[in-house]
Amino acid sequence: MKLKWVGALAMAFSVAAAPAAAAEGPAEDFKGLSYEYGEISSDVVASSKLFGFDSGLDFEYPDAVRGVYVTGHSAGGEKFGRLVNLIENTDLNAMVIDIKDDFGYLTYEPSEDSPLRELEIGQPYIKDPRAMLEQLEEKQIYPIARVVVFKDTVLAENRPDLSYTNGGQVWKNGRKEAFVSPFMKEVWDYNVEIAIEAAKLGFKEIQFDYVRFPEGFETRADTLQYSFGEYENSELDPVQRRVQAVTDFVAYAREQLQPYDVDVSVDIFGYSATLPEAPGIGQNFSKISENVDVISSMIYPSHWTSYFGIAKPDLEPYRLVSEYAKVENEKLAALENPPVSRPWLQDFTASYLGSGNYKRYGKEEVEAQIKALNDAGIDEFLLWNAGNNYTEGVDYTP
Repeated sequence: MKLKWVGALAMAFSVAAAPAAAAEGPAEDFKGLSYEYGEISSDVVASSKLFGFDSGLDFEYPDAVRGVYVTGHSAGGEKFGRLVNLIENTDLNAMVIDIKDDFGYLTYEPSEDSPLRELEIGQPYIKDPRAMLEQLEEKQIYPIARVVVFKDTVLAENRPDLSYTNGGQVWKNGRKEAFVSPFMKEVWDYNVEIAIEAAKLGFKEIQFDYVRFPEGFETRADTLQYSFGEYENSELDPVQRRVQAVTDFVAYAREQLQPYDVDVSVDIFGYSATLPEAPGIGQNFSKISENVDVISSMIYPSHWTSYFGIAKPDLEPYRLVSEYAKVENEKLAALENPPVSRPWLQDFTASYLGSGNYKRYGKEEVEAQIKALNDAGIDEFLLWNAGNNYTEGVDYTP
């Protein structure tokens, strides 16, 4: 399948995003929209009925978002009904639904008049996304669109110039996944256009995932071939240049989405909050947090090494989450306008850790993580299970 990347998409994007203007500078420049006749506050534009977009669907923000992850296959298949029933019969109230998945495909086929149609990346997993959202509206289940950004094998293979190459071939990690570069503004616009269509469909929040360089990029930065785009002449050191590109994308995306009345959230590695920044992947917890409405740290106990003095974190879900929350609370308290904290929690068993290093996760372990957040003053959370098979009988407000 050949990806059609045509000038028409760029033109469609400029119309769809109006009147938000594409800023040229770094994150600190995303404070107003510049026009020939002066400055117009982006806050005014975002709140204006003239410039605002109304999807026609009405969702109330819950008392606190308590959600589950839903793949495109689940959202478009028989499992969707079971997930709706789970939420209706518990204190859960939200779904994070894949709209652009981990491979780079859309999980639905765009309509004939959609600018995304030209990209030829639609898959028929969700047959009618609008009908799905109308069902969620009827049940008042808060809809969040997950858009995987810089992990994108489809775009990388079709546009190697937007990716990283090695010996003339697109570089892939050990899981055979390819990435596209956060340095490339064309990649930003590509993903923002997808986010805008999700907002038009009726989603109330856009959650960007894989907002980063590939893991371990610091060991490959000098050997892979790739373009620095507009960052070519940056005087920042390599780490800060990566941080700047990732932060700039988040600020840019939020600015472009303002007229569409959606919140913007970003998934981020939990350990990023424990460091000044994650040097290889370009994630600075505080800088990203300053440019989003919601920050969702992935704090699955199974994913930590012996942080916080806990030798086997998967065996101590309450303690791990509690120790993490202390660090995050301190980081967010230092910000002038901190986002909502809504961490990702573990509802799966990490048997791959090996005997003695993991435990079977069920009701007790899920509740322990939620209680640790609640005890730290954090009321929102999301549950991750890759197969969307969530533990039954959990008290989600322990």
